Amino acid sequence: SNALKFTPEGGEITVTVSQEDSPKGEKYVRTHFWVKDNGIGMTQEFQKRLFESFVREDNARVRKVEGTGLGMAITKYIVDKSEGSIEVKSELDKGTEFHVTFDFERGESPIEEMVLPSWEILVVDDDEELCRSAADSLSEIGVHADWALDGYTAIEMVEKRHEQHRDYYVVLLDCKMPEIDGIETARELRRRIGADVPILLMSAYDWDDIEDEARAAGITGFISKPLFKSTLYHCLSPFAEQNVQKADLPAEPQMDFSGKRLLVAEDNELNWEIASELLSEVGFVLDWAENGRLCVEKFEAAQPGHYDAILMDLRMPEMNGFDATRTIRAMAREDARKIPIIAMTADAFADDIKACLDCGMNGHVAKPLNMQELLRLLQKYC
Repeated sequence: SNALKFTPEGGEITVTVSQEDSPKGEKYVRTHFWVKDNGIGMTQEFQKRLFESFVREDNARVRKVEGTGLGMAITKYIVDKSEGSIEVKSELDKGTEFHVTFDFERGESPIEEMVLPSWEILVVDDDEELCRSAADSLSEIGVHADWALDGYTAIEMVEKRHEQHRDYYVVLLDCKMPEIDGIETARELRRRIGADVPILLMSAYDWDDIEDEARAAGITGFISKPLFKSTLYHCLSPFAEQNVQKADLPAEPQMDFSGKRLLVAEDNELNWEIASELLSEVGFVLDWAENGRLCVEKFEAAQPGHYDAILMDLRMPEMNGFDATRTIRAMAREDARKIPIIAMTADAFADDIKACLDCGMNGHVAKPLNMQELLRLLQKYC
């Protein structure tokens, strides 16, 4: 907390953690914590008394910050009782670094092996230290990461690889950046390269506050800061599972859906254009509903049997996909009960899929759309 108190607005605080074998034996692991800031710093004289009780440096900048002078004494007491160590390096007007070391007993639960395929991904953040740290963490789990420090550079890098048919496997995009923020960058990326490359938005903010705008811009999902190695692994591993599933499938025969009619409920115009172009190539005739309410109205106005299936986005204005499905299923006509309704959503957790099935949908396909998976579902039901 001292780093926060004594680092002015616009400063930087970094926390680094590393582990190594402990000299106490195999049952222990030595863990190092470094907290470094570029705040007001301390004089050499004060550092000698830093861990004494009720001691605060006597200058105007310190007096502006409330405190008792007990914090560091209590910290030193806890570290000593835990048989650890604490060291400090500081220079006035340049900043401070604390280094704390503990020997912890190893847990009994097995350590999860975190390994991903040798993908190439892009990390985009205006904080170079974060980019370096993320790249190091990704390297430890088998992934190579390039990075860009602003949205415009990222757009150039992604588009260049797209033109070379070497798309990044995933793009990790910071939400708050100068000049062009993450959501606007994602919107421009989707315009230039389409929907095939997953884009995950990185932020310390609440996802609920920005989700609607992010989804509309074509963002696939969310990854919370800080970017621990485990956070990166668990957010990226579902894409590895999808890749394995696709690799295990036999080649699809050529499909022909000539004359089949689809009603597509999708509020994102870019997503609609991509789906329309790809599905029309295999013979589908498509109608577009920009939200759940229009989807219900178009289905109700059509003659029974006019549509062969409905593709239903879940998150839409006016009426969401769940409510639209329930409304259609409740209509007093035979095709309303029988028409296949397939959910399209980036929410691929078990609870989300169950919610789709519980409200009357027949199946589920993840965004960005995997066309082979979608066509298999449509072939099953149409």
